[in-house]
Amino acid sequence: MKIKSINAYLKDLGNNRPYTIAFKTVSTVNNAIVEIELENGIIGRGSGNPSEYVVGENLTSTMQELNKIDFIVGRDIRQFYSILNDIQEKLPKNPAARAALDIAIHDAFTQYLDVPLALFLGQKVKSLPTSVTIGIKNVEATVEEAQEYYDMGFRVLKVKTGLNVEEDIARMKKIREVFKDEFLIRVDANQGYSIADLTKFFKETAVDNIELIEQPFKAKNFDDFKNLPADIKEIIAVDESLINPNNAFVLASPPAASGIFNIKLMKSGGIYPGRQIATIAQASNTTLMWGCNDESAISISAALHAGLGFANTKYLDLDGSLDLIEDVVSGGFDIKDGWMTPTGKSGLGVTGK
Repeated sequence: MKIKSINAYLKDLGNNRPYTIAFKTVSTVNNAIVEIELENGIIGRGSGNPSEYVVGENLTSTMQELNKIDFIVGRDIRQFYSILNDIQEKLPKNPAARAALDIAIHDAFTQYLDVPLALFLGQKVKSLPTSVTIGIKNVEATVEEAQEYYDMGFRVLKVKTGLNVEEDIARMKKIREVFKDEFLIRVDANQGYSIADLTKFFKETAVDNIELIEQPFKAKNFDDFKNLPADIKEIIAVDESLINPNNAFVLASPPAASGIFNIKLMKSGGIYPGRQIATIAQASNTTLMWGCNDESAISISAALHAGLGFANTKYLDLDGSLDLIEDVVSGGFDIKDGWMTPTGKSGLGVTGK
C-alpha cells in the first residue's frame, strides 16, 4: 500500500492558560500538522511543536523541512522501518519535523494493520495518571490553581520552579498545608538551580514528599548530575539534558546521572528514537517519564501509546493538549480524573475535525 500524498500546515491551537517557566513565558500554541494519505484513503496524522531553547529548532525551520519532503511519497507503507530510518537520517537538525512525520507514519501503518498503536508497540501498562502543570507563580496563585485542578479530579501536580528557591520551598509547604496528601507533587526547575539551591530545596522539602525533581541544572552539566548524592539522584529526572539516544547512553553510564529519564518526542524526533531511549533506560534500570510541549492531541496520544509500551514507565506528564482553545483532531485517549488510557481504536485513535 503506497503513500499517495503528504500535506503539512501550521495551526495556532490557542492557549487558555498562559504560564511562566524559568526561561520563558508561553502564551501561544502553534503546531506543525502533518497528514499522510495512503492509496486506500487512510490518513495518518502527526504533529510537532519544537522548543527552540532546548533543541535549536523553531516552527519556521520545522515547516521549511516539512514542505520539501519528497522521499516518502510513493513508498510502500510496509517499508515501515526503512521509512522511519530515512526520516531520522534526512532531517538531522529538526527533531519536531522528524517527530511529526514519524508519528504520522506510525498512525498510518497501524491503521493499515487495523490495530491500536499501543497494541502494536507491545503495551505493558494499561493506564497511568498524568500530572498537570502549574507555572511559576506566587504562593497564593499556586494554591488557587491547584484547587482548580483538584476540583477537576486531578491528583498529580507538576509545579514549575527555578527562579527563587525560597519561594519554591514556600509554595511546596503551602500546597501540603492546604491539601495534605491529596496531591502527588513533582517539581520542574527547568535548569534554574545551582547545586546549593537543589541541596537546600531537597533538605527543606524532605517532609513534603516531593515525588521527583526535574532538570535542576543546565543541560550540559552532566557531571553535576553524576556527582549528586544517591538519595537526591534517585528522584532526579533529566529532561533538557536528554535529547537523543546518545545522550541517554552517556547519562545512564556509571555513575548514572539520574534515576529518571523524561522522554519527549519533540526532543528525540519521534516514537522510533524515543523507544530507543526507553530501551537504554530499561537496560540501565532507569525509570521513565514521558513528557511533552504544548501539543495537539495527535502527538500527546503518540507519547501515551509509546510510553505504555514499557514496564519501567512510571510517570506521565502529558497535559500539553488539555488547555488548548481548539485542536485539529478529537480522540486519541480517554482521560478520567487525570488517568489517561488509549481509546482502543486503530492507529492513534484520533479523528480529524
